[in-house]
Amino acid sequence: MKKIVILISSRGSNLQALLEANLPCRVAAVISNRADAQGLEIARKHGIQTAVLSHKDFSDRAAFDAALAATVDGYAPDFVVLAGFMRILTAEFVGRYAGRLVNIHPSLLPAYPGIDTHQRALQDGIKIHGCTVHFVTADLDHGPIIIQAAVPVLCDDTPQSLSARVLCEEHRVYPQAVRWLCRNQVWLDKAGRVASDRLEQPGSALISPGLE
Repeated sequence: MKKIVILISSRGSNLQALLEANLPCRVAAVISNRADAQGLEIARKHGIQTAVLSHKDFSDRAAFDAALAATVDGYAPDFVVLAGFMRILTAEFVGRYAGRLVNIHPSLLPAYPGIDTHQRALQDGIKIHGCTVHFVTADLDHGPIIIQAAVPVLCDDTPQSLSARVLCEEHRVYPQAVRWLCRNQVWLDKAGRVASDRLEQPGSALISPGLE
């Protein structure tokens, strides 16, 4: 059975979705850069080992990432899963786990990398928004895409209401992506593109506003 390590920084809602999804893997540890991250208590309630490594204890990102990598490697994971880990990782860290490091981002990448995605989407007046699970590369929020989910943007949406709608989809697609990874159904090929041996499923178009 595959092993994963999950990195968090705060409340841990995606962590909880992963832990409740009956995934075909063992969560070896949950690691946070913040001792007050609520997700640590969620992990403990599930009987999962936790560790805290504060970025404030290090002089720069490179030193923190080196210590983080040493901590992660102590659990010998097959995959490293970022679930609300609010640190920009160095190229050295990302390269160490190439093809084994995944993240979820609250937008339909490559649109709206970075922060404040829902506010920016509303300001631009887009009609369809969503979330993306992707492999992490040194190019922030631009790694190869594993799965995306889209939601309509409603006329009375606020950043909070749009965020809540997107978060529901995050809790659906992130466990699915990790399940595929742990079953060896999704991987990066030699060209750095997402490959899969699973059958593609037919889907339907999301049109917003709807057609008459």
